[in-house]
Amino acid sequence: MADTPIIVLTHVPDAAVAADIARTLVGNRLAACVNIGAPTESIYHWHGRIETASEVPLAVKTRSGLYRNVEAAIRDIHPYDTPEIIAIPVVDGDARFLAWIEAETATP
Repeated sequence: MADTPIIVLTHVPDAAVAADIARTLVGNRLAACVNIGAPTESIYHWHGRIETASEVPLAVKTRSGLYRNVEAAIRDIHPYDTPEIIAIPVVDGDARFLAWIEAETATP
């Protein structure tokens, strides 16, 4: 797979964990930017039950070549046993913004 821009999504239990993940990823140049969203309510199946939790969403701007490192960094900090960590390919975008993502992230 070519080293293309991706958005990695995850949800964490609180703002402190969100900030820790964001600073780690940007500080290690694994992401050009991490957006920390407002707390949201999640409803999901877990161990045969329907659960509800307040979570903070994160959107990580990075490149596909860095995905495994991003995933590992998130797993190291994330408190959940089975965290959501998914990558969405960027199929098009402003060329200057996409170049900025490439320039601000480490070479895989």
